[in-house]
Amino acid sequence: QVQLVESGGGLVQAGGSLRLSCAASGSIFSFNVMGWYRQAPGKQRDLVATITSGGSTNLADSVKGRFTISRDSAKNTVYLQMNSLKPEDTAVYYCNAKRDGVGVLLSYWGQGTQVTVSS
Repeated sequence: QVQLVESGGGLVQAGGSLRLSCAASGSIFSFNVMGWYRQAPGKQRDLVATITSGGSTNLADSVKGRFTISRDSAKNTVYLQMNSLKPEDTAVYYCNAKRDGVGVLLSYWGQGTQVTVSS
């Protein structure tokens, strides 16, 4: 069973930084893509950033220039470095990993970590 464990959330003032970590129970190269999503109260869960097994990254327009996604394969961990945080970045951040199953794409989620940015 795949487990994704997030950490690093917290309360920060606007303009501050946080780094989220997502530790996977197995090799991160076993996943086609890993990423971060976020969900604010009353809103849908939105994509924030992804990184493929080949190392290609993608960021949502709203976080480009402020957030960076990276990985440490030795630690089976994916990171989300968040700089210049804004109150609108406040949300629960979820780690996601996808891999090919038998005829399906399997998707796994972490439990989420709260990020609160005060103005």
